[in-house]
Amino acid sequence: MKTSQLVTLRLLSLLFLLPGLGGLVLSAVISTGYLNTLPRWPVPDESRIVARGIHGVTVYQTQEEDTLLSLIEFGSVGIFLTGMVLGVVYLEKWSSLQARLAEEDESDLSGYES
Repeated sequence: MKTSQLVTLRLLSLLFLLPGLGGLVLSAVISTGYLNTLPRWPVPDESRIVARGIHGVTVYQTQEEDTLLSLIEFGSVGIFLTGMVLGVVYLEKWSSLQARLAEEDESDLSGYES
């Protein structure tokens, strides 16, 4: 694999990892906000009937709030995992390139040892 392809693979990995991690942090901030502000019992007048467990505490939210938080959580995990897979592929390709370069250096040096 060419060095330019490795650079591109590393960049793609980071482009997925960082937003995925940011989304996970955002979902944690939203969950903590929900834990501090949402009621602990259903409020049908406000359409807060969807239960969500946050750190062992059940809060009740609207369907829209549930959909938004679930979308952020699952999307962030998917994006982050994509970045992880690309990172593992990058590390594998990079290490095989380093091994091949080391072998070439050894073969170049063996000609000088005699």
